[in-house]
Amino acid sequence: MSSRPRVLVVEDEPSISDTIVYALESEGFDARVEATGAAGLETARQGGYAAVILDIGLPDTSGFDVCRSLRAVSAVPVIFLTARGGEVDRVVGLELGGDDYVVKPFSPRELTARLRAVLRRAGEGPGAAAGAPAAAPVFAIDDERYQIRYRGRALVLSRTEFRLLRLLARNPGRVYTRAQLMDHAWEEPEASMERTVDSHIKAVRAKLRAVAADGDPIRTHRGIGYSLEEPPAVA
Repeated sequence: MSSRPRVLVVEDEPSISDTIVYALESEGFDARVEATGAAGLETARQGGYAAVILDIGLPDTSGFDVCRSLRAVSAVPVIFLTARGGEVDRVVGLELGGDDYVVKPFSPRELTARLRAVLRRAGEGPGAAAGAPAAAPVFAIDDERYQIRYRGRALVLSRTEFRLLRLLARNPGRVYTRAQLMDHAWEEPEASMERTVDSHIKAVRAKLRAVAADGDPIRTHRGIGYSLEEPPAVA
């Protein structure tokens, strides 16, 4: 049996799935393709896959619905693939438990690079130490309990603080403007001021330092917004 990491590709356009399979197999992965959401979900539920590359525009259902159903039974990393690049779609995909988001048309090299980054954070795939146990995640996110653990300790967060930190932790390295953070974390962002974001970030930083005083994973980008230091491992 092959020891190469297996990746499930759920994509209904043969020209795209063939390109993805060629790129993956050239980079040391084994790939299986399913052309519908139902078939993809059934295959994913069988387990044994290091990651799932999931098209949003499937012929029988939405990739968002597939991810929602998959997350009920599996934490396998999911990379969304879509022709839509709107911020709302990206946020929805990430909130449903997606690990990354690639917009068509895309470079096969970019896709495999993003896949490797996702697998490194999960402690799997090429680049992970063979036979070594996966490192404990820096941030472990429990959406159902609205809880985030940092270095193994549960943080006491308000709902707004939880939403802010969850977004940053699931997208390490990405810089978010204050307006983008408000749109994501506040139920009525138009009723808030951008400086309110600074106050909440300050509160989150204090809670992170209470766990580990030797570091501050949140980075300030003056005149822009905030990001989380990469590469943290995110569950």
